[in-house]
Amino acid sequence: MDYRVLGRTGLSVSAICVGTSSLGSHPAPRGTDTAVATISRVLESPFNFIDTANEYGDGGNSEKRIGQALAEAGGLPEGFVVATKVDPIRGTNDFSGDRVRRSVEESLERLGMDRLQLVYLHDPEKITFEEGTGQGGPLEALVDLRDQGVIGHLGVAGGPIDLELKYLATDLFDVVISHNRYTLVDQTAEPLIQDAMSRGVAFINAAPFGGGMLVKGPDAAPNYCYRPASPAIIERVRKMEALCAEYSVPLAAAALQFSTRDPRVSSTIVGMSEPGRVEETLQLAGTDIPADFWDRILPIAAAGTGELG
Repeated sequence: MDYRVLGRTGLSVSAICVGTSSLGSHPAPRGTDTAVATISRVLESPFNFIDTANEYGDGGNSEKRIGQALAEAGGLPEGFVVATKVDPIRGTNDFSGDRVRRSVEESLERLGMDRLQLVYLHDPEKITFEEGTGQGGPLEALVDLRDQGVIGHLGVAGGPIDLELKYLATDLFDVVISHNRYTLVDQTAEPLIQDAMSRGVAFINAAPFGGGMLVKGPDAAPNYCYRPASPAIIERVRKMEALCAEYSVPLAAAALQFSTRDPRVSSTIVGMSEPGRVEETLQLAGTDIPADFWDRILPIAAAGTGELG
């Protein structure tokens, strides 16, 4: 496994980050057992980077189940990084500074930690930029918690590229996550990547499979980024499928390595909700892909730049 320094944080993380958005969605007790077993397997694997959020799973189940696995392991192993995100209470628009402080307190308790290594402002598009950066807002609270030592480093994780660029311009963030916008289908995140590199901010790429299309193909999974894909996207992914078949390369391996082969991407988030996904992801990451395959697929991929925004 390739390890990379996470921007100016100094943290060393695996090129693949374990995503846990679905880890808390399955009902207990079976869901809990599977989730704990998944994280336990991760702790034995080359992946040393885990991503979660306050809102993942009913009642924060993702964080709770990670916390249970960590407790059973005797705590977070040395060299591992767990990142979480602050969120409003589900069903509300309360993204105030007070809510952010409660969100951090909840995450600390669920994860069984007394300090959080990395915390993201999650989906800031839920409020205006002025609300996000204003007095009494979430960013003010995050900076205060960082200055107190409760949080090690700050990140921002969202969708719209223009908004994320605004947050990076505050020079308060060490890490940025973009989802669905740096894949074989769409590279809207390119300006964000370039800006992050110029600032020494780590860029983390989430959803390299576009929600499943770049694993199962457009006929089995016709949605991209949570909505029906355009005919142009479907046609381009069909061309990619044909090229992958010609080279005997799994489409999922090409989609994953499109991200991991880029040295500007500090880590790529891949969702894992059961132990077997750890081995599957390792196999995809290690698939041998010839150089001339990339020469042929990248022009097809580039045709989609700018579709999401």
